[in-house]
Amino acid sequence: MGALEEAKQYLAKAREFLEAAQVNFDLDLFNAATSNAVTSGINAKDAICSKVTGRTGKSDDHNTAVDELRRSGPDVKSLAPTLRRLLTLKQKAQYQEMSVSAADAKHAVRWAELIYEKAQIVVSR
Repeated sequence: MGALEEAKQYLAKAREFLEAAQVNFDLDLFNAATSNAVTSGINAKDAICSKVTGRTGKSDDHNTAVDELRRSGPDVKSLAPTLRRLLTLKQKAQYQEMSVSAADAKHAVRWAELIYEKAQIVVSR
């Protein structure tokens, strides 16, 4: 499979998880919305990196994803702080006893939307 096809597949997954995040947010399921938003953001990053560099890294340390995005070029490196903020909510949404607030979930969904929108542009070039 070529880099463009791989990027398109990651982009499709990013869209699916983003739509799930939006639906879960509307249902006041803030942990699920945030978790889906994080997964969308990671897949959108993978789409960008696959298209721009021809590959994407896979690591349990998602902070490497931020660095990978930053190194993927000047037109996407501005998204690195957005991805970092999104990833900081992963632990709370998925593993901690405290739930994600509505405000944090709203931010997570918006950050995922921003990354996805840029990924759409990059992949369509």
